[in-house]
Amino acid sequence: MAKLHITTTINGDATEFLCEPEQTLLDVLRDELQLTGSKEGCASGDCGACSVMLDGRLVCACLVLGAEAAGRTVETIEGVARGEELHLVQRKFLEHHALQCGVCTPGFIVAAKALLERDTDPSETEVRYWLAGNLCRCTGYDKIVRAVLDAAAEMRGEEAGA
Repeated sequence: MAKLHITTTINGDATEFLCEPEQTLLDVLRDELQLTGSKEGCASGDCGACSVMLDGRLVCACLVLGAEAAGRTVETIEGVARGEELHLVQRKFLEHHALQCGVCTPGFIVAAKALLERDTDPSETEVRYWLAGNLCRCTGYDKIVRAVLDAAAEMRGEEAGA
């Protein structure tokens, strides 16, 4: 089969690529576009390590075909920071030591950012529910949840621990 020519927007930039019809968006991002921040953890949509935003919706890139990105907007972990300036969620992950091996971290950050763009005052239960599609084998989740809650508090202008 012939490769497909896809035009899309990735992290705010107009992007074109060629892909096989059966190639996943994750494979396109990593192998064709060298955006290697999204990780393949399971290839079945169970771990969230490959989480990206597709037209403002959180998806597992391992479950989306690269061709499905045609004419759409994709946001990856590489688009979260603005140049050298880390996004608030990234800073809070560092402050709270909410990462260890780093395989799951990009997916958690993309998911947490998506949550806080929708709700800057989530409860702990809501954070845990929102992040339930992301698995981590190292941190035990508490530091991740605390980082997200702290980012939310700062977004609301509150002091840490208030």
